[in-house]
Amino acid sequence: MASEIHPTALVHSNAKLGDNVVIGPFTIVEDDVIIEDNVKIQSHVVLAAGARIKKDCFISHGAVIGTLPQDLKFKGEKTLVEVGERTTVREYCTLNRGTSASGITRVGSDCLLMAYTHVAHDNAIGNHVIIANATQLGGHVHIDDWAILGGHVGVHQFSHIGAHTMVGAASYISKDVPPYVLVGGDRVGFSGVNVIGLQRRGFTEETIETLRMFYKLIYNSGLNVTDGLARAEKTLPQIPEIKHSIEFIRSSTRGILRGR
Repeated sequence: MASEIHPTALVHSNAKLGDNVVIGPFTIVEDDVIIEDNVKIQSHVVLAAGARIKKDCFISHGAVIGTLPQDLKFKGEKTLVEVGERTTVREYCTLNRGTSASGITRVGSDCLLMAYTHVAHDNAIGNHVIIANATQLGGHVHIDDWAILGGHVGVHQFSHIGAHTMVGAASYISKDVPPYVLVGGDRVGFSGVNVIGLQRRGFTEETIETLRMFYKLIYNSGLNVTDGLARAEKTLPQIPEIKHSIEFIRSSTRGILRGR
């Protein structure tokens, strides 16, 4: 099907549009933009040079995707920002291009970025991630698959948020958040395993209980993290979720979020 472009929209002649693309009033699509099939873009959106929008995305009013990174080290190099298939970007979100550090800012497939979310340069966001209103991500943040961030969360640059984690609203994340957990509170810290989220995604009760035992060793046993990991390797079943959690914590460069 042919694309539908509102007469007030400004679409650069070099922009590449797939089939059945809808572009709303007063939207700007710059040079070096690729929009794949079945993308719906509402009014007053800016897709700057370097934006790559995959199939079946929905971009809401006022979103700005692909503008320059807010990084003084950036020297004008050609970089990208990519939004994965079936992702929704709601009103007034801002997604900046990458820098020479990685070359790309990437949002995965089947994500929901609610209004006023900011995704800074060189972020790597996985699939099925939900980020609620006005959450702000610093540069080089990594968020793994199925993570959920509440509204008004702030994430410090270079932080890593693990898979299947839920971060409570108004939290400030300055350390890495391990996978499968709940974090939040006035003094942000570990609150337990994300039991309801894991149940909804089909994790067995045995797996969830093993994760509870693992994080009890890490946060509530009186052991330091190194000794807690060693104890976990000796005493717990080495199921994939435990192996992943151990590797995540051992590879953390910022250290993991504290217990409450």
